[in-house]
Amino acid sequence: MASKEMIEKYGSEYGIMGGVACTLFELSWYLRGMEMVLEDMVLRKDFYHAYLDRLLSWVWDAGTILVNLGVDVIWIGDDFGTQDRLLISPTLFREFFKPRYESLFSHLKSLNPNVKFAFHTDGYNWPIIQDLIDVGVNILNPVQPKSMDPAELKKKYGKQLTLWGTIDNQETMPFGSVKDVMEETKLRLKTVAPGGGLLLGPAHNVQPQVPIENIMAFYETAKKFGTYPIRF
Repeated sequence: MASKEMIEKYGSEYGIMGGVACTLFELSWYLRGMEMVLEDMVLRKDFYHAYLDRLLSWVWDAGTILVNLGVDVIWIGDDFGTQDRLLISPTLFREFFKPRYESLFSHLKSLNPNVKFAFHTDGYNWPIIQDLIDVGVNILNPVQPKSMDPAELKKKYGKQLTLWGTIDNQETMPFGSVKDVMEETKLRLKTVAPGGGLLLGPAHNVQPQVPIENIMAFYETAKKFGTYPIRF
């Protein structure tokens, strides 16, 4: 369904999200190759700056169209994290990407001050979370508990960020028991949900090997215990 049709049909009842994912870093290496892009950041800095500016012009136009159509949230981002560290240093992130995100978000906010930004970056992202907040990110996706402790994220950034995810997709959902899924779901509601700012869900797409019983256990537990005020 086209964005305009979706907004017209559902916009009065639901928040509508428009996607400009794989925004800069991922788009750059999709087109040029990961190894080449990593070399560019160190050996061909002027080229890579110019290259990112060309990519930004496309994202700029796509985001502008979506905001002018009336979306409530822009889905944006690049995968900067691995399981336990960043793919690039925080210094390189701040040199190449942070200023461009800030410029893009500022522009889109000028079109609609109420638009929100959901930023997707897999894995471990602790060193750049404050940078994402600084440029205007409202929602962090996905929160992978094997990489970042959701309770610690809530404690440090819960007043500035909505956390999206938190249910383990690497072990609990595919290989845990129904009881394991229920207990982890209740733990996240207990430690992350108070005060708001939690979009509870699996930390990424549910994979084919996840038992249907575990999917239903998550859904039913979230539905039973996830209504505010949170009580157990």
